[in-house]
Amino acid sequence: MEARKGIFAGDNPFEIARRWLDEATKTEINDPNAIALSTVDADGLPNARMVLLKEIEDAAFVFYTNYTSAKAQELDHAGKAAFVMHWKSLRRQIRVRGTITKEEGPQADAYYKSRSLKSRLGAWASDQSSPLASRAALVTEVAKVTAKKGPNPDRPAFWGGYRITPVEIEFWADGEYRLHDRFVWRRAGPSDDWSVTRLNP
Repeated sequence: MEARKGIFAGDNPFEIARRWLDEATKTEINDPNAIALSTVDADGLPNARMVLLKEIEDAAFVFYTNYTSAKAQELDHAGKAAFVMHWKSLRRQIRVRGTITKEEGPQADAYYKSRSLKSRLGAWASDQSSPLASRAALVTEVAKVTAKKGPNPDRPAFWGGYRITPVEIEFWADGEYRLHDRFVWRRAGPSDDWSVTRLNP
């Protein structure tokens, strides 16, 4: 197979992903770490929504959410997920598929404490994905939580992270005349070696 050069160069897909995200942070106007997360419900019906990727680890991708939300229930049921990151400014995207585990330990506590106070209180106040009578009802609940929890609330037990450990990562870059460059990294499981294949556009 031909040698991968330029933006595709490297022997570690997580390092390539971090490099691309670092570049996007300088060019993308809003939320360069936004990902379109795809899950399936108990009936196999697909679902997708935007969430913010918070860390690219040495072997996984991490984001945070409410564990009672629809997405969390779907993640827990299937144990698998996929996402895509797309940057218009760079004309690139990364697609990831893999298995899911929860991150609900000290790492989740540390990230929760790094958020703004209003965001931390909002996590307590919102029963994510469930019906809401009105915005006023939500604001009232935030006020109640603020009075009860004070200026330094602990992380709710129902709020934390998910780690996607990939078995497939695809790097895509826009090419002239729709002749895009695509390289997919695949492995059978988390402890297996990667194979890299160039794909047709």
